[in-house]
Amino acid sequence: MEIKICVIGLGYVGLPLARLFSTKYKTLGFDMNQNRVNSLMAGHDMTLEVSDELLQEAIANGFKCTTDIEAIRDCNFYVVAVPTPVDENHNPDLTPLYGASETVGEVISKGDIVVYESTVYPGVTEDECIPVVERISGLKCNVDFFAGYSPERINPGDKLHTVEKIKKIISGSTPEVARKVNEVYASVIVAGTHIAPTIKIAEAAKVIENSQRDINIAFVNELSKIFTRMGIDTQEVLKAASTKWNFLSFKPGLVGGHCIGVDPYYLAQCAQRYGYNPEIILAGRRMNDSMGEYVANQVIKLMLKKGIQVLGSDILILGFTFKENCPDVRNTKVVDIIKGLNEYSLNITIYDPWVDPLTAKHEYDLNVVKELSVGKKYDCIILTVAHDEFKVFNISSFCKESSVIFDVKGIWNFKVDGRL
Repeated sequence: MEIKICVIGLGYVGLPLARLFSTKYKTLGFDMNQNRVNSLMAGHDMTLEVSDELLQEAIANGFKCTTDIEAIRDCNFYVVAVPTPVDENHNPDLTPLYGASETVGEVISKGDIVVYESTVYPGVTEDECIPVVERISGLKCNVDFFAGYSPERINPGDKLHTVEKIKKIISGSTPEVARKVNEVYASVIVAGTHIAPTIKIAEAAKVIENSQRDINIAFVNELSKIFTRMGIDTQEVLKAASTKWNFLSFKPGLVGGHCIGVDPYYLAQCAQRYGYNPEIILAGRRMNDSMGEYVANQVIKLMLKKGIQVLGSDILILGFTFKENCPDVRNTKVVDIIKGLNEYSLNITIYDPWVDPLTAKHEYDLNVVKELSVGKKYDCIILTVAHDEFKVFNISSFCKESSVIFDVKGIWNFKVDGRL
């Protein structure tokens, strides 16, 4: 049987995967956002994960994106790659997954396979998603259609570790289906694949990847708070400790985005459902979620020490995305710094050449500029994101004689007033 793939959700995860699949299979991309589809079919990916050249080449070879559910009805291999956020109380929000599962249920036929890529806690695919597909389609899993789970491992902004160069975990609702799913993925993933024994094991493997990083970063964030009180440079401590072969090198900083800042909450809620309170996981989240306010407080203290009039002072924030060299502002923790500073009635300018100002305004009601006014001087400059542009930023042209310079990311070699 000829494999015809439909990837549902054309964001940071879905589009690179769909483009890759299109090199071997007839592939359609489905998304509810008509503007997103129009932009992609015009040959441009606003997330910058797929280059215009690669996207246009894929379109020329038959790759199509659509919002028309009828256009994907004759596919037989569906891949769901929609976001899995948390709500304002940090509870997992499965709404996008339910919606995507309903879409699959509308079009899936006997013998078809649906593979989920969204990060979830163990059990979501089989206990939450598949029942929706069954209810809408009237078909039975492992009788009429089959399922798999292959967690995404996209790293936004990373042009070295692209989707085909990252080893992929594969699982299926039966061993035979797992092998079939593996054949499809292995044909395009040059880094290879790993078949997990069950879907739940694959789900668990994904959710602990980011939880582990979250906890490790929380540890060095706590170290930075301790060493700051002691007058010790945290970055130099980490550099010295890294000379030991088995030291795990993590850097302090803001932990946002759609993975590390979110996935631990999925694992934590799952654990609580089974009667276990995950102390380390939640402690790590509390530590990392506190860093924005901590930076704001440190900045104010430094300004007061320098005798700078805080009320009405001019602050320049360099960076708004959740990580370097990408336009993704989802769950950016820079907003926590801004909230902390806003308590002091400051004049804040947010500069980020990677950000779409309309997106920032829509998502956070904040004004982000892509250019700075020549000659404008600031009482304080805070580097929050390590974009390449900021590594060569001419900071002296925007400083006053007594300006505070706070380097959250620790990328500037010259002497600064504060850093984590």
